[in-house]
Amino acid sequence: MKVEQIYTGCLAEAAYYIESEGEAVIIDPLRETQPYLEKLAENGSKLKYIFETHFHADFVSGHIDLAEKTGATIVYGPTAKTTFDIHQAKDAEVLLLGNVSFKVLHTPGHTPESTTYLLKDEDGEDFAIFTGDTLFIGDVGRPDLAQKSGEVTQEDLAGWLYDSLREKIMTLSDEVIVYPGHGAGSACGKNMSKETWDTLGRQKQNNYALRTDMSKAEFIREVTAGLTPPPQYFAKNAKMNKSGYDSIDEVLERGATPFSADELEMVVEAEGALVLDVRNEQEFKDGFIPNSIFIGIDGSFAPWVGALIPDLKQAIVLVTPEGREEEVVTRLARVGYDNTLGYLKGGIEAWKAAGKELDTIESIDAAELAKRMEADQVEHLLDVRKPTEFISQHALVAENIPLDYINNNMHKLNPQHTYYLHCGGGYRSMVFASILRARGFENLIDIKGGWKAIEAEANIAKTDFACPTSIPQEVIDEANANAI
Repeated sequence: MKVEQIYTGCLAEAAYYIESEGEAVIIDPLRETQPYLEKLAENGSKLKYIFETHFHADFVSGHIDLAEKTGATIVYGPTAKTTFDIHQAKDAEVLLLGNVSFKVLHTPGHTPESTTYLLKDEDGEDFAIFTGDTLFIGDVGRPDLAQKSGEVTQEDLAGWLYDSLREKIMTLSDEVIVYPGHGAGSACGKNMSKETWDTLGRQKQNNYALRTDMSKAEFIREVTAGLTPPPQYFAKNAKMNKSGYDSIDEVLERGATPFSADELEMVVEAEGALVLDVRNEQEFKDGFIPNSIFIGIDGSFAPWVGALIPDLKQAIVLVTPEGREEEVVTRLARVGYDNTLGYLKGGIEAWKAAGKELDTIESIDAAELAKRMEADQVEHLLDVRKPTEFISQHALVAENIPLDYINNNMHKLNPQHTYYLHCGGGYRSMVFASILRARGFENLIDIKGGWKAIEAEANIAKTDFACPTSIPQEVIDEANANAI
């Protein structure tokens, strides 16, 4: 028996490859199929099943393409309804793989169809559970993503989750390994550990949601406290996972189209395409195509695209570091953005060589910010971090407008004002600045290095530091409500 976790850091997502006697299962695969096909070929194995733990909201799964290419059966748990063929497993059903087996545990709560797969080894002993978004390391899945108005509330789902954990999972042996669907950084939970697996026994000791003395009412209150609205693309990705999508091969082929500077201009005009620049933030600020948006490929790229570009069908053309074009198209497709039309061949240097106009954004270091503040030259300092980061510590004169909710807060900003922008390290503030610039804001100054640099280099008045874990929940809830 072979069990392999395939972890993708930019999405904080874990897929799994399990093999026995030449047969394989892949659990919760990402959109691109080639890595899985290569792994099967390397091991000389045949893919028998594709297990889906639930209808994912934070990424588009590769289950449909992978099934078409391998002949494998897609398996969902009870209540799952799709427009394509699946095996809808029954609770407690056993599925064989070589000389091991999986027991299906229906664990509704994160979503109604959420299912945990219990792997039993060659001796029939419980070995591991693949919990999807039901149980994380240090947390559980948020119960608000599958609400139905007038039918199912987040409190209903949280109650189901309480029962699922205590009746299906906590009854298992402490030695069973927990393999979750996500780690720290995912928006599918509130406070996940950076660890990507653990034993169930340690989770019973350390995970707040598995306390044995916890009542259902306490559980519902704690798992629903502090939830902020999910990113706008979540519901759209879940629909794609239920209803199907374009072939990943077609998406990659279309996105691999190279454009000259002149051709790119024509495509932008003809298709209403968004120019998405994915280079480093410091490269971007030194020269970019007017009206382009920066979201760097080396940050939390796909989640920020999903949070900030409302239309999954938006036509997109790319400015990328050389050689990373296919990577960018793939990572866009992972969150449902399939309409990438191509990229600027030769990158920004080709744009310059063609004599095209370039825009820039001023960037200063933290020490220069302090000088300008001392000279009373800074009227508007925007802190674009999350509310909890802002509450923890911030410049006294700063206003918090989180990047996450920029589209909801444009009415608070005036194109005639000069804004100094910072985030935690410099990535989010440049995204924020690029969006403002594309909407006609000319007077923008980015603080290089963000809050980390301000703490280290700028002698400016700050609030006292408060450890995020010590901030009262009602304070966080109020800050989130104001930010939204």
